[in-house]
Amino acid sequence: MADDLVSSLHISASALRSQGQRMRLISENLANAESTSELPGGDPYKRRVLTFQNVLDRELNIKRVQVRDIVDDNTAFPLEYNPSHPSADENGYVKMPNVNSLVEMMDMREANRSYEANISAIQIARSMLARSLEILR
Repeated sequence: MADDLVSSLHISASALRSQGQRMRLISENLANAESTSELPGGDPYKRRVLTFQNVLDRELNIKRVQVRDIVDDNTAFPLEYNPSHPSADENGYVKMPNVNSLVEMMDMREANRSYEANISAIQIARSMLARSLEILR
């Protein structure tokens, strides 16, 4: 039983690390939501997203969560008409980052809830381990 509880601690800890990386990436996207190119007609900041995967930890014989990859989101850049902007092309359009703040906030909320769920799982497992030790005394 104690091995199962320790395994659940390892699994939840790996999920916490992965969700922490996800929150940092979302924060980066939000911070650059208005970052345009320094060159006229150039590409602005590209939204970045990550994917998760399960990885077998052979030593503990458990599947851990980890970030598989961080990639650029290749959706089109929205165009904004602003001929006075330094990044405007010859037609007066500025390519804006493909970051939707509402989507990023929803992703942040989901990551936060997952983070909280894993914290709760760790607290419960620690409590169960402590109770098991009390019983053994």
